[in-house]
Amino acid sequence: MSRTAPTILIAEDDFGHFALIQKNLKRSCVPKEIIHFRNGEELLNFLFHQGPERLEGGRYLILMDIRLPGKNGIEVLRCIKEDPTLYSIPVFMLTTSTNPADVERSYELGCAAYMNKPGNYSEFVKSVDRLGHMISLSEFDWPPLRYSSFVSR
Repeated sequence: MSRTAPTILIAEDDFGHFALIQKNLKRSCVPKEIIHFRNGEELLNFLFHQGPERLEGGRYLILMDIRLPGKNGIEVLRCIKEDPTLYSIPVFMLTTSTNPADVERSYELGCAAYMNKPGNYSEFVKSVDRLGHMISLSEFDWPPLRYSSFVSR
């Protein structure tokens, strides 16, 4: 029996990056709803029922930039993973940061994967396309993935 695909929550302050991610996820056969949050506070408000209505028992997957205004992605990840009702939501860090400390801290806090957003447009599209294919084929019950499997070569 197939599980329903999760709603994808994207925390990204750069609308151009969000639009590119959304377009390529939909092109990569990710049929589920995508909700955009411009900063970490908006995402946390949603998750903690202080904003638009989050469905109790709904399935979610989060794609989040680290360099968000206000609470950055690392702080938001920590809040999510410290909450027993949100802990199991897979969080993918999708960011321009290649700082090894950001990578290490993200994994320490429990992110499912850390993926760099390449500066080159075509490489960025390829990276999001690969991510979309993985999301569309997955049941979302995987163990944390290794950083190296998402780095563009």
